[in-house]
This record gives sequence, structure tokens and C-alpha cells, in this order.
Amino acid sequence: MRTAAETEVRRPSAVRALTTLLAVTAAATVVVELLNWWYAPEQGFGLAVRTGWAMLRSVGFLVLIGHVRRGRTVARPFGLILAVTTVFAVGRLIVPRQGVPPLPGVLGFALLTGLCVAVVWLLHRSSALAGHLVRHRSRLVIDRSGISWREVAPRRPEASGWLLTSRVAAFTYSPLMLVPSLVAGGAVLDGRLIAVPAVAFWFGAGVMTSYAVLLCTAFLMHGRQWARGLLVAVTVVVLAVDLPLCRWLLGVDGLVRDGGPLVAAATITLYALWRATRADRAATA
Repeated sequence: MRTAAETEVRRPSAVRALTTLLAVTAAATVVVELLNWWYAPEQGFGLAVRTGWAMLRSVGFLVLIGHVRRGRTVARPFGLILAVTTVFAVGRLIVPRQGVPPLPGVLGFALLTGLCVAVVWLLHRSSALAGHLVRHRSRLVIDRSGISWREVAPRRPEASGWLLTSRVAAFTYSPLMLVPSLVAGGAVLDGRLIAVPAVAFWFGAGVMTSYAVLLCTAFLMHGRQWARGLLVAVTVVVLAVDLPLCRWLLGVDGLVRDGGPLVAAATITLYALWRATRADRAATA
């Protein structure tokens, strides 16, 4: 069994390959977004918000590099959600309201999609990475030997990969609601004052969703079975609030561009919960 020091120094070649791939993906995200902005026929407020949110994913890939280099278990679910939402975030900006998308944008999107697929494949199919991504977060520990900063296994029961995936996917609900609510704020600036209460409610619902998901996943990670049903209820409420507001304030175009990524995140959350429940039942049987 390797020690923590050996794991830190002797990283498998797959780790080096993945970190390089993640760095390239982060750079490609920025380049593709700049291309979309350059060729966009309408460079309005909504496109600026969506472009800024999509480019923030490049920071997410850099954070993922840190998790991979440290061998963190959260790297797998985080990488899956980051890759899926990046494809949706970039894809919704390529297609214009009218006409066909520009060729550079299509080629950039195809390249970025291929990179994201490669990231997910390496994270979930590489046996070398499976043996590397086993470490927990370091914490401040006070014991008889003094004060130290070292890796500590959590006191709660160890969560399965599917539970971690559902947790990470659910945490994307709030930003996926806040982004279209900010885009809808442009309608208020254009004189649609009737939309002010709806936009304010939408933004507030996005903020409250973050607290609701935090509460659900906290109990979920501690093995509370009822928390799974509560997370399903939160998912249903989030979809019931977000999708009609997307349709009303942003139209069909907004429903596809902003509702689509949320539906994808909700699908991953529910599927991961179902797989986790199925695995628990099989283990009990």
C-alpha cells in the first residue's frame, strides 16, 4: 500500500496525461467562447452574461486539475458534471436566433466536445486513475502529538460515487437558475417593467435553491434515506419554477439555451440517485 507521500510524488502517467488534457480543455473553452462572441450577429446583454458564465468553466477545469493532482475522490463526479454542462453552455451559444451557425464556431464546439468526452473517458475508464483518486481532503488535526495538517477520512459513512455525482450535479441548480434570471434582467432594462417581480422571484429562487441543495446533500452524505426523496422534490420544484419562467421571459430560444442545461443536470442527479439506491439494495440483499 502506497503512502500519501509516495502518492504525491509518483503520479501515474495517466494523471499527467489528464492534467495536460484539462489544461488544453480550459484554454479551448476560452478560445471557443471568444470565437462565438466575435461571430455572433447580436452581441447583447444576454449573450454577454451567458458567455461570461461559460468562460468561468475554464476556472472549473483548473480547479479539477488540482483535485486530480491531489488524488481527490471528488474529481470523478466533478469532472463529469463540468464536462456535460460545458458542452451545453457552449452549444447553446453557437446556434444564432436566425440562420446557421458560423463554421469556426461549429469546429470549435466539435473540438471542445471531443476534449470533454476524452476527459470523462479518462476519469471513468482509466484503472490507473481509479487507483489514484482515493484521497480525502486534508484538515487541521489536534491530537496528542500536537497540531498538524493532514489527510483525514470523514467520520460519516463513505459515500458511493453515484451519491457524490448526484451531489455535484445538484449544486449546479443554483447557478443554472441565476444565469437566465440575470439574462431576463435585460428585459427589465428594455422597458418590460411588468417582468420586475418575476425576475426578482427568479433570482431569489436561485439563491434559495443553493441552501436547499446544501441541506439535502449534507444529510444525503450522512446516509439519511429520506434526504434522497427530499432532493428529488427539490429537483422537481426547481424545474417547475425555472422552465416556465424561461419560456415566459426568454421565449423558446431561452427555454432551449437555459432550460436545457438545467434539465441535463436534473437528469444526471436523478439517475445518480437511482443508481445509488439500486446499489444499496443489491448490497443489502
